[in-house]
Amino acid sequence: MQKFSHGLTAESIRKESGRAAVKSKVMSDHHSLPVILASASPRRKELLTQAGYQFEVVPPDVDESSFPAGDIRADEYAERLALAKARSVARRFADRVVIGADTVVDFAGEIIGKAADARQAEQVTRKLFSAPHKVITGLAIVRLSDGTQLVASDTTTVHPRRMTAKQIAEHISSGTWRDKAGAYAIQETGDQFVERIEGSLTNVMGLPMELLERMLAQVPGAQPGSKQ
Repeated sequence: MQKFSHGLTAESIRKESGRAAVKSKVMSDHHSLPVILASASPRRKELLTQAGYQFEVVPPDVDESSFPAGDIRADEYAERLALAKARSVARRFADRVVIGADTVVDFAGEIIGKAADARQAEQVTRKLFSAPHKVITGLAIVRLSDGTQLVASDTTTVHPRRMTAKQIAEHISSGTWRDKAGAYAIQETGDQFVERIEGSLTNVMGLPMELLERMLAQVPGAQPGSKQ
């Protein structure tokens, strides 16, 4: 459990995420696979960069609206989208290791993704910051040339601070909710809105680094103890 005590700022959280990435960098010495990140997310790119991974970014060509949630668990939904993103890019780079990721929020069984507009962002914010919720990131690793396909997900429980009407209005007007699952980013808000989390901080940021390392270690051709 990670507690966001009084005085812990967004900058402190960024430093904490940096320490997590450094830990992952030590772990990443156990493989030598350059990868493709099938995501345009600057947060995922930053985490991989901090961890010292060799990678390039190739955004996927996936229409997320064509994946209705329906009667499916949030982790299954996130994993399905992550796999679709990874395979979208892998079709163009069949011999490369491609990482796909998708982050959603589970609020009492309801799957919440990115808000389409300010009105929806306000509705989501009022809902999520009234009770604990789960942030789930699905990860998929694909290499078509040898049939490699690994899919998993990580879950972190977020215990929010109740926001005032003024704070909600300021959050929406700031625009920082755009392109973020659940309409917020923990590395930007710090303990202003979050009291504590149970689980991986980098998962809440969109790329669970510990899970990623474990999955990459299973890819054929990973060379323990070597680096390129």
